[in-house]
Order: sequence, then structure tokens, then C-alpha cells
Amino acid sequence: MDHPRPCGCKGCRTCLLCEEEYGIIKKDYLSRYQTLKSYVFCYKCEKLIPGWDCNQVLKERDNHSSGLDFPGVFVLPDFITSSEEDELMRGIDSMPWDISQSGRRKQNFGPKTNFKKMKLQCGQFRGFPEFSQFVQEKFSTVPLLRNYQTIEQCSLEYDPARGASIDPHIDDCWIWGERVVTVNCLTDSVLTLAPYREDSKRYNLYLVDSYKQHLISPLGDLPAEEILVRIPMPRRSLIVLYGSPRYQWEHSVLREDIQERRVCIAYREFTPSYLDGSNETAQEVLNQARMFFPCTT
Repeated sequence: MDHPRPCGCKGCRTCLLCEEEYGIIKKDYLSRYQTLKSYVFCYKCEKLIPGWDCNQVLKERDNHSSGLDFPGVFVLPDFITSSEEDELMRGIDSMPWDISQSGRRKQNFGPKTNFKKMKLQCGQFRGFPEFSQFVQEKFSTVPLLRNYQTIEQCSLEYDPARGASIDPHIDDCWIWGERVVTVNCLTDSVLTLAPYREDSKRYNLYLVDSYKQHLISPLGDLPAEEILVRIPMPRRSLIVLYGSPRYQWEHSVLREDIQERRVCIAYREFTPSYLDGSNETAQEVLNQARMFFPCTT
């Protein structure tokens, strides 16, 4: 099943449609994760509190001063307003969707990238849809995102009817920079993090050593025990991973955490090696990334 299936899945990636049609058994991350000691990230105090259910933990505890420190996660509730969410979703749904893996659909705006060969091309990239410009402009109001230059913007739809999810992974470290940014729309959800201790060639992680002096937050030691971190993603919130959670933990969205249609807009920046002006293709991408095109509905 390595070839793409009609639903968009391939290899070990599955959705409810291909699982039923081809008799594929999806890897059960939930059962394995629930055997681990789990913590909820409280975005109010930026500490980890023991527990699994984000809503329950945040509701029951007002004072989290005794929690564990967990730098490298930023959650800003109500980053966009209800009316701005409506505007954004009207624009998104006015554009065609492409099928993706694991029950998702996507709309991708960015350069062509080959992570294995580490090749970058501008391709057909001509900037971003105009209806989404206000979101990037609002990044300037967040100190953590000062000087953030988006070079990829991807809308991802998670549909519970298709069993949508995204398997544990680390965003590629050759091309995508430290700050991994998401704006969460339509419903609350949860991002699940598990420590990564395997091959540094995967995800091009070994390249982080070449630019680690530029990181916002230094990398530390992973916990000795296998634990899990659950990060609440409230509706209309901004979520940023950086430092250790970005590079030393795999993040995922479990199928069981998708109860209603969810659309998130993911933003990526260049690694420092592509920001020094020496790469002509990177400069072309940066130039196009400052453009916004009108959309007709």
C-alpha cells in the first residue's frame, strides 16, 4: 500500500475510508500514549500539570505554581476574533481543496521543497491569498513573532467523518525555521507531544547543530522517563512551538481529539542559513512571500 490511494493516504498513513476499503489497521497511538504519564500544558502559567483531559485540568486548577516548567510553547487565546474567523473561513472555503493524507484536506501556498535531496524551488509560488493577509499582519503584535517572515502557509482541514489526524512527527529542520506557528479555527483541539530519541538523520535534525546558536530557546535534556504533553488549542488561538518542543519532541493530532470539523492554518519560516541573502532561490521565495493575491468567489 505504498502507492497513493484514492483518499490521498499512502504507506502507513490511513483514514477511515481506506481502512474500511482495504482492511488496514491504523496504528493505535491513543492506547500506547495512555499508558504514559501525561501532563497538560497550562498556557496561563506555562507549566505542566498532571492529567490527560485539557478541559478538565484547566478547569479544576486555578493555581498551577507547583507545575513543571516547559519552555518553548506559546498559546495565545482569541488571537483572532469571531468575525475575523468567519472572514478567514469564507475565504478558505471559497478556494479549492486538495486531498491529503490521514483524512485531511489542504491548501498549500509556498515553495517546492525536496526534504530528502534538500532542494528548494520557487515553483508556482506567487504569495498568499489576500483574505488571509490580516493574520500575518497580526503576527507583529506578538513579541515572540517579531521579524517573522512567513514563507509557507498551509490550510489543513480535519474532518471527524474521515477519521482525520496527523501522525507524530517533527517538522523538517533543513528548510523550516524554529518557530512553528498555527492558528486554530472552528473548534477546540489538542496537540500531543512525545519525546523523540531516535535517529537524528530523520527530519534532518542533525542540521540543527549548524544554527543552534540562533535559537530563541536553548535545547535541554529530555526527561529521563517516557512522558506525554497535551497542549490545548482553543478555537481562534495562536500556537507557537520553538526550542526544545519544536526540535526534541514529536507532535501529533490524535483522531480521538477531532470531534468536529477543524481547520488550522500553519505557517513556516526559513532556517537561518536561508536568511543571509546568499541563496538566490531563497531570495526569490522571500520576495514572493511578501505578495498577496486577490481571490474571486
